[in-house]
Amino acid sequence: MNDRSNKLTLQNIAASVAATVAVMLAVTTLAAPALAAPALARTQAVTTLAAPMAAATVQSKIVSYAKAIERGHREPGWPGGRVPYSWGGGHGAHPRPSLGTCAGYTGSIKPCPANHTKGVDCSGFTRWVYYLAFGRDVLGSGSSRSQINRHMHRVKNPQPGDLVFYGGSARSIHHVGIYIGHGKMIDALRTGTYVKTDSVHLMSDLFGYYHYR
Repeated sequence: MNDRSNKLTLQNIAASVAATVAVMLAVTTLAAPALAAPALARTQAVTTLAAPMAAATVQSKIVSYAKAIERGHREPGWPGGRVPYSWGGGHGAHPRPSLGTCAGYTGSIKPCPANHTKGVDCSGFTRWVYYLAFGRDVLGSGSSRSQINRHMHRVKNPQPGDLVFYGGSARSIHHVGIYIGHGKMIDALRTGTYVKTDSVHLMSDLFGYYHYR
């Protein structure tokens, strides 16, 4: 074969290879978006589901801690045993049972036992449980009246872990408990009792259910 024929053959081979590469690049370019779309959709779906799943996890933690405390389990800030009601208890620098106070005491047991009873009142209890579940003091050391204004919003269909408040209005809230479902709540009710399960209809002035956001 002469030099001219060799050149033509090499040119034909080169042209064929170039055409093949061009086709492959075109196919890859067209396929890339189609391949990327399902992956992106999966990523978006996971992101969308993450927030509700996280919220559900926190709600279940709230109920678990409330039930564990009712049963007398040892928890951070408490050595174990049933937790008594103490007027003003649970409102120290750290969310946990503490000695109460006789200032403003309205209980029926006299003389006032709060200043030598380590325990929690209703808002001291909810503060402690929410602290354990969230890992930070989200409800603060105020009363049930202040808790209802701490990033809470009212819900028509309460979920276990939400708070249930009692009073004639938001300004006259006097009690709070942790809703656990089926018309029940865990709360610190009054002097002489321990943290326990009660009916949400225990009092006639149920104001509403609230969810922390």
